[in-house]
Amino acid sequence: MQLKKRWNNFPFSPEKIPFFYGWVILFASTVGVLASAPGQTMGVSTFTDYLIKHIHISRNQISSAYMIGTISSSFLLTWAGKQYDKFGARWTTVTASILLASVLLLLSQSDRIVHLFVQSQDSAIYTGVAIGVMVLLFFLLRFSGQGVLTMVSRNMLMKWFIARRGFANGISSVLITLGFSIAPLTFDGLIQETSWRYAWILMAVGIGVVFMLFAFFFFRDNPEDMGMLPDGEKHGHRERNVTIKPFKQFTLAEARKTLPFWLYALPLAFYSLYITGFTFHLVSIFDQAGLGREKALSIFIPISFMSVGISFFGGWISDRIRLKYLLYIFLTGEIIALFSLANMNGGFYYYGFIVGHGMANGLYSVLMTVTWPRFYGRDNLGRISGFVMSIIVFFSAIGPVLFSFSLTRLGSYSFASYGLAVFILVLAFLSSRGNNPQDKFEIEQSND
Repeated sequence: MQLKKRWNNFPFSPEKIPFFYGWVILFASTVGVLASAPGQTMGVSTFTDYLIKHIHISRNQISSAYMIGTISSSFLLTWAGKQYDKFGARWTTVTASILLASVLLLLSQSDRIVHLFVQSQDSAIYTGVAIGVMVLLFFLLRFSGQGVLTMVSRNMLMKWFIARRGFANGISSVLITLGFSIAPLTFDGLIQETSWRYAWILMAVGIGVVFMLFAFFFFRDNPEDMGMLPDGEKHGHRERNVTIKPFKQFTLAEARKTLPFWLYALPLAFYSLYITGFTFHLVSIFDQAGLGREKALSIFIPISFMSVGISFFGGWISDRIRLKYLLYIFLTGEIIALFSLANMNGGFYYYGFIVGHGMANGLYSVLMTVTWPRFYGRDNLGRISGFVMSIIVFFSAIGPVLFSFSLTRLGSYSFASYGLAVFILVLAFLSSRGNNPQDKFEIEQSND
């Protein structure tokens, strides 16, 4: 706790900035999420075919390694959330960025690492060793990138805003959506200009040096620790008939006992499952649909145009309406996207996927970020969001192998999409009960 606060005014004091420092935090948080791109499935998917070719393992085997590594990382994210609560955003991010850079360097040499243990790929143990190495590397990649770096960056922003939390998140989401939409093409371009090895090495230098220093300079945790207030001013518990400031600070155990916790966590988890499955096998899915690699990698650009508008509007309106109305739209988008993905072609369903995924993608960051501090408070935000992230990462691990086996065992990716759509429909029927748990505490206080 002392380390968390001791360096708050080094190399400068946020309180002396001539405007509210939360806007700097908004920018820094956005950069933090974007820096996690190499650890996201979109970052891995661009390298998947190169790994298959150079490590000499099958698509099912690398998908299984990705699943095991990702699932393993999910079990540590609740612990990582506790460390975030203890040490704050700056130190947790510095550590995560160093770890992410290190694993990117190791991934650039992954085939050579395998050959350090087994010289010949004809050896009886070669495949087992290769999968074991990739499990370890994927574990470190997913834990540091998709897990810790993303969680800490988003949580930091939510601690600096209350009344304008949705608006701030909307601005951040627009920039993140644009950044993530061009990431696959950017990574692919980097590979074409250099090689798959040097692309990862350049990313490692960028994150391990440039971003690490950026995080040390600009990341800060609670505004109260520096004598400041969220939003830069005091606010009540309710605005526009919406509870924005919690009456009760929930512990993780208490949060998990409420139905709304699961009604928001599970849709986010299923979204993560299908998007990782789709993205990991992006080129192959489009090949099955008779579409090329360029068409596959460029689909995120039109999606981003739709997602940007929805992200900003969703963030802005979330300060004014109940979140369950956004949950309805999010689930509808998931259903449209999955049905379109199951029937992917170059026409109607291609655009249907753009619309459906654009809806879900645009609202994902709103629901993922705004829900937990509004519903359960900020005191245990790291633990609560860390547990949610562990669920999301766990589900995301299943996506690639689910889609892979859907193709290799059943002959089509469509079976995976239809199966997921059934689960989303069940959650859609239950979503009307996704009210803010804080509302009942307001009623209890008014009765007193």
